[in-house]
Amino acid sequence: MKRITSISFLLFFIYTSEAKTLLVGKQQAVKSVQQAIAIAVNGDTVLVEAGNYHEKNLVINKTIFLIGLNHPVLDGDHQYEIISIKANAVIVDGFKIIHSGVSSIEDFAGIKIYNCRDVVIRNNILEDTFFGIYTQHGLNCTIEKNTLIAYSKQEQQSGNGIHCWKGDSMRIIANSISGHRDGIYFEFVTNSVIWRNTSFGNMRYGLHFMFSNNDAYITNIFKSNGAGVAVMFSNNVKMFHNYFEENWGDGSYGLLLKEISDSYIENNQFGKNTTGILMEGASRIQMEKNSFLNNGWAMKIQASCMDVTVRKNIFIANTFDVGTNGSLVLNNFNGNYWDKYEGYDLNKNKIGDIPYRPVSLYSMIVEKNPPAMLLFRSFITALMDKTEKILPGITPENLKDEHPMMKKLF
Repeated sequence: MKRITSISFLLFFIYTSEAKTLLVGKQQAVKSVQQAIAIAVNGDTVLVEAGNYHEKNLVINKTIFLIGLNHPVLDGDHQYEIISIKANAVIVDGFKIIHSGVSSIEDFAGIKIYNCRDVVIRNNILEDTFFGIYTQHGLNCTIEKNTLIAYSKQEQQSGNGIHCWKGDSMRIIANSISGHRDGIYFEFVTNSVIWRNTSFGNMRYGLHFMFSNNDAYITNIFKSNGAGVAVMFSNNVKMFHNYFEENWGDGSYGLLLKEISDSYIENNQFGKNTTGILMEGASRIQMEKNSFLNNGWAMKIQASCMDVTVRKNIFIANTFDVGTNGSLVLNNFNGNYWDKYEGYDLNKNKIGDIPYRPVSLYSMIVEKNPPAMLLFRSFITALMDKTEKILPGITPENLKDEHPMMKKLF
């Protein structure tokens, strides 16, 4: 065993000692990045000086470290995919990548990872690219501290900022994405984390993922996107400490949960969205310690949902707290704070003595007849809601919080 270890160490020493650094620049012997990649061998570092480099598609098919000094510009001249990575353990760090090609047939990207593992993409600026950073069959790759900006006005002319298809153990950390079709897109990606990213001003979703299980989304900001965030056809999803803000518009929401199960949504903030959370076909979801502030609807939980537990959340200044489209409710609301609760606490245990029914009659009328919003805040709607709370007949009988809190929980 010692002999094998010694040989491995010796081979590693020989390999690393032979690695060299190639310097690329207008005043250097190597003047193009393409030339440096051709010369380099596994383990080499290619340092690129500041400047503008108009080169065709750069294909990296060996394990090298491509490092930019003071963000040299790689310009695709609106024709090419700019960097294509086809080797494991490549690092691309410190470039400004602009003007990739646009195609309805090929998914051109600023940086694209093809069937590789252990690739690191960090500290880059990608501007005016079709797709920003695209991975297919990526394994254990890190995409970190990049800034991605796009300017297209039509979805057909724009790809996603960070696009991951069929991957595992991916880490998407501290990136800023704006102006794309979807900010971050996952499909068939498992055991991965999206952490500390800011996704704003994208045409469709800030985050969009489908058929992606056992993933975690932590401390991200999703703001002013076309339709918010969509989580579809997935299970074992964990969403903690995220901000869903200012996603306004017809059919817009902070977070859409469609056909997902066995997931956790905790300590998130939903503020100033048309709908904070919209659930369809969701089951076995734990929602705890979330804040719903100044939304149109805090939550819409459709009759197709079951075993959803909503506890210890706060609901403040929402036009409607909860909306639904059915009378049978198989979910549990318990121990939440509702600013519209008008009950009492005679035994002073900080829990309301009578249940709170968060679904108002008027909200159900608006759900089926949107033009009824013209009567919002009128005397007749207030009278209808008061009557319904005393003698419920249309709102779901068992959609109620049996133990509403008298004071905010956090």
